[in-house]
Formats: sequence, structure tokens, C-alpha cells
Amino acid sequence: MKIKLYDSYSRSLREFEPIKGNEVKIYACGPTVYDYAHIGNLRTYIFEDTLRRTLDFFGYDVTHVINITDVGHLTSDADTGEDKIEQGSKRTGKTAWEIAELYTEAFKQDLVHLNILEPGIWCRATDHISEQITAIRKIEEKGFAYITTDGVYFDTSKLTNYGYLARLDVAGLNAGQRIDIGEKRNATDFALWKFSPKDQVRQMEWESPWGTGFPGWHIECSAMAVKYLGEMFDIHCGGKDHIPVHHSNEIAQAEVCYGTKLANFWLHGYFLETDQSKMSKSAGASLHLQTLLDYGYDPLSYRYLCLTAHYRSDLKFTWESLDGAETALNRLRSAVHAWGEPGIPDDQYLQQICHQVYDDLNTPKALAVIWRLVKSNLAPARKKATLLECDKILGLNLTNWQPTVVEIPGPVKELMDLRAQARKDRNWVEADKFRDQIAELGYEIEDSAEGATLRKK
Repeated sequence: MKIKLYDSYSRSLREFEPIKGNEVKIYACGPTVYDYAHIGNLRTYIFEDTLRRTLDFFGYDVTHVINITDVGHLTSDADTGEDKIEQGSKRTGKTAWEIAELYTEAFKQDLVHLNILEPGIWCRATDHISEQITAIRKIEEKGFAYITTDGVYFDTSKLTNYGYLARLDVAGLNAGQRIDIGEKRNATDFALWKFSPKDQVRQMEWESPWGTGFPGWHIECSAMAVKYLGEMFDIHCGGKDHIPVHHSNEIAQAEVCYGTKLANFWLHGYFLETDQSKMSKSAGASLHLQTLLDYGYDPLSYRYLCLTAHYRSDLKFTWESLDGAETALNRLRSAVHAWGEPGIPDDQYLQQICHQVYDDLNTPKALAVIWRLVKSNLAPARKKATLLECDKILGLNLTNWQPTVVEIPGPVKELMDLRAQARKDRNWVEADKFRDQIAELGYEIEDSAEGATLRKK
């Protein structure tokens, strides 16, 4: 079997072959660490983890890089507004450096909760200022940069195929420009380096050939990707919102600096939606993974929910859908546990599941085959062995799950049942009330990845 992936650049399903031998090099755009990641962000990392696991399972030697954006991402993609890290500093009273560290660690903990494999390389924008300056100087030497009073900008009009990834109508965008673009020559031009404001002191700023300031958001990714993966590598990933601006600009920089489109494949995950809106902080629809944990959900239930939709389709999030995912995951866990010791995997089912996953990571169809396997007449030991093999791709951590058995006193058991019903009904006030009554009886509830557990104080 061969792996096929949808390449956003060519807008086609292509058979995947590594550029060099058995090595696969992946760059995934990481978070801007000014706040906790919301579960819409995390859906993208689940998709990228499925890709990574699939390539591992196929037998490739994978190098996986995720960056941390801790400077340079402004509140507007039009290179206006405040740096998001500086904004977070004002919001919390912590320094910009403390903000970046706090939310970097929180993001990494989210990955642990979701059983997302850690990348081989983490790289921070603030640790690679010299590489970014070197790339900007190359762009300037080749005549693609110009200087304004507030920074150094990339002149997109000099690149004939700028915006090809997003199929941008650049001429139309420039002709129809109705907003003030300041000193930019073209609406699509973007900042390579921003000067520090003269009337204030930034917490994060560096000296450069053009003046004191900080790098633009886009230059960090192309500079760091090239440092760790080379001038042309296998796969670049991100959310589909990166296509029209961030990734188009990364490609533009790479074409000028290195004569490549940076990556052979460009893969993009789609949005998580609530109430018909894209989930984003700006839309006020932010839900953090910790919120799901606080409500008693297993974070892997959210991972399962994400696997029920193709990564290139928008996924509608509802509490009912999360309930359904948790029920399905627990059924799967209980079945695997009940089947005893694993035997030999069943080749027919394993190939059917791999066939779906290798077809552009079609996890919904792979899950459908898995449930046929669960209900099949195969020997339990074969079913278990097959499912555990598949879980190397799914990442549901089925191997380590154990049911929790607790002897619960009668009155406490009744309150536990009432709390469970309140949680099912989304009555969080009632659920908290029952938790307090349980505490008065000398017990406390701990919600974890394995579910609600009870212990004596």
C-alpha cells in the first residue's frame, strides 16, 4: 500500500514519497503562546499527530518540528496592532518572558493529555533571531524588501506567483483595497522586521541592521524550518486559516531565499465549529481542554471525537457529540480489556484499516472498520491484537487503560449517581452541590483522564 495525502499547494491527492530515502521531515506551525490553547487549536495538533503516527507506522524515519511563537505575532494579520505576547503581559501583570513560558508549558501539558507524541525538535522564535535576520538580509539583497518608518517589508509585487497556495487574486486585492495600508506599497506586502515604537520600551526587542525591533511572524517559521529540515523538506502542516496569509508568506520568503516552495506537501486541518461559528478566541467561543477536564471528561474522548471527522472537513462541537465520543471510547476500552491477552493481529482487518488511514488519513472510515472488527466473530485475542496495532495510529492509549473499581458507601453512591446525572444534564451548579455534599461525608471526587474517582479525605 501507498500513502496518499491531499496537497493544498497543488490542490490534489498525491502519492507520498519522501524526498530522501526513508526519511520524512515535517514542520508543524506551533502556537502563539499568549494564552491557553482552545480545543479548536488542538484539533489541528491531533490531525498532525495522526499524520506523524501514520508515517511512523508505515516505517518511515520521521523528524518532526514544532515551533513556539513567542514574539512577532501581532493582533492583526495586516501587521498592525500589538504583539500578542506583550498584550498578554499587560493582561496578566507577568513579564512577556513569563507569559511565553507559562503558556508554552500549558500547551505541552495539553499534548500530554491528548496523547500527542512530542516532536523531536521544539524551536522558539526568540532563540532564532540571528537566523531570521540572515534570511531578511537575503531577501533585501535580492531586491524584494523595502523600508518604511515602522519596519522592513516584503514587496509581493516583485514575485510573479505570490499567493499561489491560496490562489489569491492579488491584482484584485490591490485594486479593491479600501482600508488604509499605511506606507505599504501593496495590500499583500508583509512585515519582515518591525521597529520598536519610539515612545515606548518593548520587553522583547533586538538590534538589527535596520534598527532596534523584532521579527515579523512569518519569517520565523521559514527560517527555523530551513535550519532544522533543509531548504526543501517533505511536509508542512497547519490550520486552513494559515493558507491565505501565513503560509503564503512563508512560501514567498522561501522562493526568494532558496528558490523552493519550502515543502513538497502542504497539509491543512479544518476548523472546529460551535453554533455555526469557527472556534477562535476572537469569536468568544474559546473552550480550553482544562474546561473539559473540569467537567469530568476524559481528554481522549475529545481525541476520539476529532477522529470521527476527516481532518479536511469542519467539525461541529456539541456537548452531546462529546458524550457520544466518550461512550464509544469507553465501549472500545471495555472490549479491549475484556478480551484478555492479545494474540496475532488479523491481516485482513489490519489491511482494511490501514487502507483507509493511508488514503489521506481517513479516520472516520477507519473507525467504521474498527467497529466491524469489534462486532466480528474473530477470536478475542486476534481482535485485541489487531486493535492494539491500529491504536499505534489512533493514539487512544488502549493498552494502558484499566477499569477503576471503588467500594462506595451507600449514601455517597447515591450522591455520585445524582452528580453524574447532573453532569449529563449540563447542570454544573447541581453537580458542584453534590460534590460538596460528598465532601461533607468525608470523601472527595477527583476528575481525571480515567473518569471520576473517589477517595477518603
